[in-house]
Amino acid sequence: MFLPSDIKVYLTVGNTDMRKSIDGLSLLVSEHLNLSPFSGHLFAFCNRKRNTVKILYWDRNGFCLWHKRLEKHSFKWPTSKAEVMTIGKRELNWLMDGLSIHQQDAHKPLKYSTVF
Repeated sequence: MFLPSDIKVYLTVGNTDMRKSIDGLSLLVSEHLNLSPFSGHLFAFCNRKRNTVKILYWDRNGFCLWHKRLEKHSFKWPTSKAEVMTIGKRELNWLMDGLSIHQQDAHKPLKYSTVF
């Protein structure tokens, strides 16, 4: 999945009913999370068994729904007291690969400027 560098990923912490499709998930985003589903950012949901993830996003002229179900194992879905957690695309890739979003040994992003 191609993701722009400035994209935000919102993880809904906790369980989501995976019978919900685009309409139900977009209502969750707007009414329960108080975010705009039309923002172009990604909204990720996971089921109770942690083996299914759905990602909802708006793409110029319509909603897209990405769905992944694991046949074995489970996702390392984070637990938190907050309803939603914001992560970057790098952490999303880790999560989809079966890793935790908190990688202690990962390289930290550098911020620097040039002086002329």
